[in-house]
Amino acid sequence: MQIWGIIVLAVFVLIVLLASIRIVNEYERGVVFRLGRYVGVRGPGLILLIPFIERMVKVELRVVTMDVTSQECITMDTVTVKVDAVVYFRVMKPESAILNVEQYIRATSLLCQTTLRNVVGQSELEDLLAHREKINTKLQNIIDESTEPWGIKVSMVEVRDVQLPDNMQKIMAAQAEAERGRRAKIIAAEGEAQAAEKLSEAARIISAQPMALQLRYLQTLVAISSDRTNTVVFPLPIELIQPILEKQFTDKKKPGA
Repeated sequence: MQIWGIIVLAVFVLIVLLASIRIVNEYERGVVFRLGRYVGVRGPGLILLIPFIERMVKVELRVVTMDVTSQECITMDTVTVKVDAVVYFRVMKPESAILNVEQYIRATSLLCQTTLRNVVGQSELEDLLAHREKINTKLQNIIDESTEPWGIKVSMVEVRDVQLPDNMQKIMAAQAEAERGRRAKIIAAEGEAQAAEKLSEAARIISAQPMALQLRYLQTLVAISSDRTNTVVFPLPIELIQPILEKQFTDKKKPGA
């Protein structure tokens, strides 16, 4: 009987030790309750609890990466889109995360979903596509302010994907194509205007310097002569042959000619 008593005592002591010893990691904290009353935050390291009187709830302090499921939203300009996001947050006050909210991770997830729908509903499609940083900042500020009583700090919110309806994608593709065509026409028109301006300037310079026209004519002859065609026609300006024609006309008028 003595042996059985020792065994029972040993088992009881083992159960008490298992119930009283807790190990808290460096990235965790333990929120301790004594008979249901909050008595403090302990850890990290070895924690001793009063068996059957105290209990401890572990809270992780590392950054939590949480996916916000795709939400179907209607933008301010009445376009239906599906938007999903990712939220980065961490617990700053373990006691607030346990005492002030039930299941703080689930509560934060639901808050992010609701806030995402509200912010997208107050934004236009162009802002959602072209100014996503502004949307991210607005989401981060609203969620961080709402989770502050829970001891949670939201460090970043990123909108990852915006899915548009098929008809809206076709409209936007046609709009982008029209915009590219408009830019191409503007660039071509600007090029023609610059070319016309340069030609006008060249004409003014040549008209002021007659020798410049002769040099340009000689350059043209060099360019033509480099061609491998069988027949080359050399145009002669009237200014070059006019003295010869006048001399012949004068010789014909002389007596005895």
